[in-house]
Amino acid sequence: MPAVGTALIAAVFSLLTAVSTVPVLPAPAPPPPRDTAGLKAGVAQLAAAAGADVSVSLIELAGPAPVSWSYAGDRQFVAASTYKLPLLMAEAQLVAAGTARGSDRICYTDAMWEDGWYDDYTDGACYTRSELAMRIGQQSDNTAAHMLVADLGGAGALNRYAAQHGAQESFFYDPNTTTANDLARLWADEAAGRAGGPAAQQWLYPLLSHTAYEGGIPAGVQATATVVHKVGMLDAETNDAALVLNGPRGAYALAVLSDGPGGDAGFELVGQVSQLVWRFELS
Repeated sequence: MPAVGTALIAAVFSLLTAVSTVPVLPAPAPPPPRDTAGLKAGVAQLAAAAGADVSVSLIELAGPAPVSWSYAGDRQFVAASTYKLPLLMAEAQLVAAGTARGSDRICYTDAMWEDGWYDDYTDGACYTRSELAMRIGQQSDNTAAHMLVADLGGAGALNRYAAQHGAQESFFYDPNTTTANDLARLWADEAAGRAGGPAAQQWLYPLLSHTAYEGGIPAGVQATATVVHKVGMLDAETNDAALVLNGPRGAYALAVLSDGPGGDAGFELVGQVSQLVWRFELS
């Protein structure tokens, strides 16, 4: 055999031997699960101090090991105006798909009336879809919501849509019950782009930002975060379901439902729970 060929074979053999002896490094261990015991204890303490029943659901949407955590997350509460979250999600998805337009005119009948923010409804008066959606998102107007629910196809259509996007335990609009887990799942599904994607988000998020009711979840986060949310208030209940963008670990969905004390004190309680969650995100 020629000397060159012998040398080449020897070089290849040496290389293969060297490669075979390179140690195989183990895969990096996954990060240890974060301790939610302090979060649970904090929520329980706030609920006891307020004399309230509280339910919380947190779904982190970013990070290497996102946390999904709840405190009485499957407990049924009156949904109040949080039913307007899946309603506006459905509207945004229809507009994004081109099936509906913001300029569509929807007309009022007296059967749609419910006491709320606006009192300019008269039988036969028509409003654009965008105008009604803005009234619902910004001031949580009830009559505007009734008009869009009817246009969507009624309570059955609303519940079917909500169930498709994660709300499996809710009966929105009538009898109008929900859970914190369902509301958080709705936001998580929407944030993932499964409810119309960026086009729907572009239509939806401004409706639910900087609303007339910012004393709940938005009050518990730092100013660097953007909070897109829908509140619900009825008697002693104060509810808030939010998508928090630009959190310490990225976006997260948070729903806080409370029964007692209601009013301003109810919003303060929800804000305190939100602050606990924000601190958990910082840890």
